[in-house]
Amino acid sequence: MSEIVRRLCAAVIATSAIAAFTVGCSSDIEPKAIAESSSVVTETTIPTTSKINGQEGVDDGGDVDIDVAIGDCVELSGTAHDAKIDNADCGSMESNYKVVSKAPTSDDCATDVDSAYYETFAGDEQGAVCLDIDWVVGGCIDMGTDSNDDQPVRIDCSSSGGTNPVRVVEILQNSSSYTDCSGEADSGLEYPERNFTVCIAEL
Repeated sequence: MSEIVRRLCAAVIATSAIAAFTVGCSSDIEPKAIAESSSVVTETTIPTTSKINGQEGVDDGGDVDIDVAIGDCVELSGTAHDAKIDNADCGSMESNYKVVSKAPTSDDCATDVDSAYYETFAGDEQGAVCLDIDWVVGGCIDMGTDSNDDQPVRIDCSSSGGTNPVRVVEILQNSSSYTDCSGEADSGLEYPERNFTVCIAEL
């Protein structure tokens, strides 16, 4: 199986006379092969973003230029020197992240979020948007690699392209262990602080 890792990414926009953009990611969790389990609670396959308990965070303030509310989705793209964030319709081909909370700094995000976008002025963070991948049960995503410039990209499930294409099999609520995933999944991404797991299968 190709390597699939959970990344904690931080995208930064510096708001000064000269704007600088950076994206940084580091490996967090590497899913493993799993055994079949008979007691599994799953989400029903739906054509839009899946509702996940634990993603309804709070708006604790902070100031960022992008106008988003909790539950909105965005497209985070670019490179370490040219990060870009734009509004996107949840579940659309453009959407790769969902806003799960807003905070004064990225350190105030839950420890298990997939990404944080924050803006700085004179080296100080002015606000942060805490992000999870825009998971769609039955949908497919190219997870990319663990390089600093990779972001997940939604793909058509009939495609076998990409570096790490996966299909979302189920989302387990009240479980933060990939071992609870059904036999259809071959790995999972655990969110231990918010107690859910996304079970995935390699395409």
